[in-house]
Order: sequence, then structure tokens, then C-alpha cells
Amino acid sequence: MAWSIAQVARMSKVTSRTLRHYDRIGLLEPAWIGSNGYRYYEREQLLRLQQILLLRDLGLNLDTVSEVLDGRHRTVDVLRNHRQWLRTEQERLARLAETVTRTIRELEGDEHDMKMEELFEGFDADRQARYEADLVERLGEGVREHIDESKRRMRDWKREDADKFTAEWKAIAKAYGELFDAGVAADAPEALEVTDRHYRWICLSWTPNRESYTGLGRLYVDAPDFKVQFDAHAEGFAEWVRDAIAAYAQARL
Repeated sequence: MAWSIAQVARMSKVTSRTLRHYDRIGLLEPAWIGSNGYRYYEREQLLRLQQILLLRDLGLNLDTVSEVLDGRHRTVDVLRNHRQWLRTEQERLARLAETVTRTIRELEGDEHDMKMEELFEGFDADRQARYEADLVERLGEGVREHIDESKRRMRDWKREDADKFTAEWKAIAKAYGELFDAGVAADAPEALEVTDRHYRWICLSWTPNRESYTGLGRLYVDAPDFKVQFDAHAEGFAEWVRDAIAAYAQARL
């Protein structure tokens, strides 16, 4: 017995877009494709989809899921490593939650003597260092001057500046998500306009050229911390944003 992609989407609560993405990356190929171009799935593929969803629910990214299902890693080893990451992340989020609590109290007038450095307690400096090292590895030592420029620009920021910076990113991400959900191409004029807004937002902290801006887009896909945030919206979203940035860099930088 075979099920169409639409039937599988209804049964599994996984969108057709996601199933097509799984096919494109080789994670879940259909049993066969009909003359009408529709994908059809049999029992073997449905069982694999069940395993994919289970591992995704455990928080594993798609690359790791693929490695587990293809036998490249033992499931128990992957889960042990992931458990340690979750515990570390839990501790970081607890510190961050406490920081937010103190900030709320300070804003309400309960903690007038809160130190500015406490505003950033719980933010992961090690993670930021990894991002910086990744950019240097991808783009060469020349990118360090951009990183240093960013730190100089942000050194004197006040809380209002940081709040505006964060709010603008959320607005950009929302606009990107609406275009993605509507099926707008990554290089369409609407996408280029939102990406122009993203580029101008980035320029508040540093000014990338064509190469470094394109590299930032690739980082959104290749760095698990970034990719999991984008994919929380929808599978393939990180790749779409990467492609939008690349198209913008080619057209306007």
C-alpha cells in the first residue's frame, strides 16, 4: 500500500514542504514518484519518518538524525552527548532567566543599583567566540577587523540600544518568515527588500562586504545554534535566508 505526500502530511502533521525538504537532503526519499510528479510513500518510509520525528523531538538537528539513521553513530552515544548539551543549556537559561528577572525589577524601580554588566549575565561568551572563530576560518584573518569594529561600536551601547537592536532582529525574522511561508523565492524583490533591512541592521554593529555578508548567511545554516533557531520556524528556513543573503550580496554589494 502507498500513501501520497498529502496523505502522509495529514497523518504525520508534517507539512508537504518539510517532506519535500527531507527528500531533497536525502533524509527521507519517497518509495517512488508518479507520472504526475507526486511523491508516494510506503510502510518503510513511514517507519523512517516516525524515527525522524522521534529524534527531532529529542532536539537533534537534521544532520545528526541522518547520521544516526544511516548507522554512522550509535543512537545512545548521540543521546548522551545531547543530554550533556541540554544540561549545560539548562544552566545557561536558568542564569539568563534570573538576569531577566533582575532587569524587570530594575525597570519597576525595585533594583536601582543593578550593574550594567549584570544585564548580560547568562549570555554565552563561549558561543560568541565560536561564531567569531568560524567566521575567521571561513573568510580569513581579514574578518577580524570587522569583529573588532563590531565590538568598538557596541562598547558604549546602553540598554535601550540593545533593546532596539534585538527588537529590529525579531521584526526582520518575522518578515522573512512571512515571505518563506508564502512561497516567495529567496531572490525575489520582496526578499531583497527585507534583506536590505537585515543588512542595514547588521551595519549597526559592523559593515560587511559582499564576501563576508555571504559568509554570514552560510553561517546561519552551518552553525547548529543558528540553524536550530531558524528551523524552529520551518524546515528549510535557514537555507532560504542564506540564499536571500547571497542574492542580495550579489545584486547590491
